[in-house]
Amino acid sequence: MKVLLINGSPRNNGNTFRALSEVATTLNGEDIDTEIISIGKEAVQGCIACGMCGRLGKCTFNDRLYDKICRSVKDGIDGLVVGSPVYYGGPNGSLCALLDRVFYSLGPSLQYKPGASVVVCRRGGASAAFDRLNKYFTMMNMPLVSSQYWNMAYGQTPGQAAQDEEGMQTMRTLGRNMAWMLKRLNVEEEGHPKQEPRVWTNFIR
Repeated sequence: MKVLLINGSPRNNGNTFRALSEVATTLNGEDIDTEIISIGKEAVQGCIACGMCGRLGKCTFNDRLYDKICRSVKDGIDGLVVGSPVYYGGPNGSLCALLDRVFYSLGPSLQYKPGASVVVCRRGGASAAFDRLNKYFTMMNMPLVSSQYWNMAYGQTPGQAAQDEEGMQTMRTLGRNMAWMLKRLNVEEEGHPKQEPRVWTNFIR
């Protein structure tokens, strides 16, 4: 089994990476492989609603970050964890731009795979950012993995999150819960709930 972790911070080795590493180390201890992809400081193209992904099976923009995530998803990940620092009460905008494209174009490949989000903040805004990221999973038939508390840690300068003992314990609990769910959840297609034909209702004024 393998879990992909996306580090949505421009700092490759900052507090978000530290929190995700705690989750990854716990998963590795449960014999589950992990890969952390960091978006770093690269410019990220947002979705332009061109609809080409429906025909191509992938986003029309061929940037390194998207392609790397696309390859991991297509190769068959079993779970997904997304982490972000908190900016103005929300996730990093570059991360959201990337996730919009990933979930819109690769949604069918992500359905029924357990997902979780992790947020790191200096002081406040963590619960709002956490809620924003969880919406990607809940719109895609992805079971949410919980922990002993909301998946958040505190820290400002790189490395400070490691001093948040409750936050680090929350990350380890998240890793164990993810492993537990992966080992018990039937992710084969025949084990999925039967889906009704999709109904699309638009509201106009």
